[in-house]
Amino acid sequence: MAAVRLGDKKSAPSSSSIFHCANGTVQFTIDPSAISRLSSINNSDDSSKVSFTVPDYLTVEESRASLLLLLNKLLLSSSSSSAAASELSNIILNTKSLSSRYEISAGNLTPLFDYSVAAVDGICALLDHSSSALATVIDAVTALSCEALKADITPFNLIDSGDGSSAKDEVAVASDFKVFFNGSKSVGKGGLVDSAISTVPAIHGIFRELCRLLHSKTHVQLSSGFRAAGSAEAMCIVVWALARSLSRLAEISSHRAKLLVDLSPNLATFVNAPCPIILSVDCLEELYSTLNKEEDYARFCHQVYGLLDQVWEIVSQEATLAFLSLEDIQSSEPHNADDRKNEKRKKKVVLGKGSTALIQFIKERFFNGSACNFSLSLYPRESGFENLVNKVKEIVESNESRRLPKLPKGTRDFAKEQMAIREKAFAIISDVFKRHGATALDTPVFELRETLMGKYGEDSKLIYDLADQGGELCSLRYDLTVPFARYMAMNGLTSLKRYQIAKVYRRDNPSKGRYREFYQCDLDIAGQFEKMGPDFEVIKILTELLNELHIGDYEVKLNHRKLLDGILAICGVPQEKFRTICSSIDKLDKQSFEQIKREMVNEKGLTDETADAIGTFVKERGSPMELLRKLNGEGSKFLANSESRLALDELEILFKCLEKSKCIDKVVFDLSLARGLDYYTGVIFEAVSKGATQVGSIAAGGRYDDLIGMFGTKQVPAVGISLGIERVFAIMEQQLQEDQQQIIRATETQVLVSILSDDDLSLASEIASELWDSKVKAEFMVDKRIKKQIKRAFDSGIPLMVIVGEHELNEGKVKLKDLTAAQEFDIPRNSLVQEVCTRLGVVRT
Repeated sequence: MAAVRLGDKKSAPSSSSIFHCANGTVQFTIDPSAISRLSSINNSDDSSKVSFTVPDYLTVEESRASLLLLLNKLLLSSSSSSAAASELSNIILNTKSLSSRYEISAGNLTPLFDYSVAAVDGICALLDHSSSALATVIDAVTALSCEALKADITPFNLIDSGDGSSAKDEVAVASDFKVFFNGSKSVGKGGLVDSAISTVPAIHGIFRELCRLLHSKTHVQLSSGFRAAGSAEAMCIVVWALARSLSRLAEISSHRAKLLVDLSPNLATFVNAPCPIILSVDCLEELYSTLNKEEDYARFCHQVYGLLDQVWEIVSQEATLAFLSLEDIQSSEPHNADDRKNEKRKKKVVLGKGSTALIQFIKERFFNGSACNFSLSLYPRESGFENLVNKVKEIVESNESRRLPKLPKGTRDFAKEQMAIREKAFAIISDVFKRHGATALDTPVFELRETLMGKYGEDSKLIYDLADQGGELCSLRYDLTVPFARYMAMNGLTSLKRYQIAKVYRRDNPSKGRYREFYQCDLDIAGQFEKMGPDFEVIKILTELLNELHIGDYEVKLNHRKLLDGILAICGVPQEKFRTICSSIDKLDKQSFEQIKREMVNEKGLTDETADAIGTFVKERGSPMELLRKLNGEGSKFLANSESRLALDELEILFKCLEKSKCIDKVVFDLSLARGLDYYTGVIFEAVSKGATQVGSIAAGGRYDDLIGMFGTKQVPAVGISLGIERVFAIMEQQLQEDQQQIIRATETQVLVSILSDDDLSLASEIASELWDSKVKAEFMVDKRIKKQIKRAFDSGIPLMVIVGEHELNEGKVKLKDLTAAQEFDIPRNSLVQEVCTRLGVVRT
């Protein structure tokens, strides 16, 4: 490693360089530009001195690190002097004989100088380097222990769900472990189950996250000059979290070491001492006392660094035990004849490719027949340690091509069972839409950007823009409604009832049940029809959809945009703020009114009185007819407003229709429903699941009379509904998981043609083709093992098997096995198709 350069404004020293310089393995130099800069400063009072004390509890390593950081801050400060830099450099070079108190030339430095902050930063640099190395090494050590213990590694079968609900660091840890276990015959399902193994992804994952946070904070400190004491306190908050994580790492590492000794008691003789156990509670209580009572941040960081050394000791002993166990080193010095006999009976274990590479590296570089030498090599201060860390990183990174690729966040794949659910749901939805006379329509997955902009209000920021590839600015469609309106306007249509099931895209933050790519199922009715007729029909369609999809209990919240506008006008909101205030009100299902009020007042300029007045209205919700009568009551402020009076008249017609159609019991009149999209002009509604699976809104829609006219054509009134099918799927999948008796069939296969032979594919193709030609859904399998074929049929839920073996061929017949009824029949070969069609109710063509 090159010498550490201090005082360079363009390149701060790294934690690793501070660590090695503090341990004397590299030297430090001062950037020439820093000396030149300090020499040019006019120090009016070079004779004054500033004193500081190096605490006697600091080790030489910690003292040197803190003084190096102090020198770097001094060199970066415009108030320092070259004399101070020279004096402090000499102090660092003589740290082997530290005294407790020093003085250096102050110049104009006195008001800024604070050694304690530099001490915290210096120790944090040591912590940063050592803990980052531990995050790498402990994964490798744990992998070797899992191999030696023949562990059950199913807890490492984690994947990124894509919707933000997965812990990324846990998934990353699990992915790295798979590299070590690749090809292993030692670990797997059915092996040792223990919490010190099953909790590894979570505990190692949070440790990685904290290491990154500490590294980020330390980098800022290493790059800065003198800072306020508050920065030291902020660093210690991060260090406290790291200490708690270190304690937990030590706990599970020590437990795995004990498991290894229990597995092979002779291993205990190859380590210097029994595995130390950190008393986590006592240790953390002492640290907490230092941090909160004494407010001595340097002492606190020193104690955590000492804790880190203890953790390294535990991890090194676990590593030694795991390595010895895998290599059977204990048998190289057998203590008696029985040990020699047992050695002959041992079988070589097939380890994972990553584990094998690491074991080989350790044997070649570190072991040399001594467990003690290997154990010592696992300390960051030892020579050769960097080689070990680099080797572990190389193993993980070189196996990148064999690791599973990952999906972009906010997207996901669907397995065959999931696709079976989706296809069933799509068939139900299409059937409901067609029942109401809708025709299918498809539009491009991307539109001109100008088509989409200005239609979604504040949500326009979530539109995915595409790179310009052909002279046009394009964006992925945000929904299916605006493309439908564009289609109507472009083709001069004035009436259309259409449905569309397709994917839409939103540049959103993925969260549970919320994706960047997802399906929407839309139905829209455009044109002049009976007043409130289309509005009634789309809500009726919504209830039919949710009933037939069997998603459990739900409610349809309903409101009217003109009623909302009336509320805002009555409360004194300026008209130009109607849409942005509606956007705030729309968040009431996720936030409290107090939070919404702060947004309306602090960010959108309403007065407290106006916001409170809005609150009295939007908190109203209840039975449609009852609340409508209340709003229409004598003295109601709504009756004095033309917009709200029109809305109430339309809602009265709508509610009577819903009542007659027997679906009003699913509707709730909710004045807080706002639907933030700009294009809504009338009735708006939103369906929400009330079952155990909470996924938020599952469908929404409303009237948009002005949207089509925005494209420069005459106005065509329209109303539509959009079903958020991804959330519906989440509910359906959860219900299937809870109902263990229900089998999801990924295929619709009706017959398995089972040929009891190893090479008679021609017979399989003949029989299967006869069935296919008669519109029977069939698969074929050629294999002598009848049990394997029956298992295939059972696993796939196939009801019938046509079994043909040598006996059946000679007799000119086939065996028809009904798996559902557990019956078998011998039938003539030439009657096979007719018999199958009769049993399945298939009409031959």
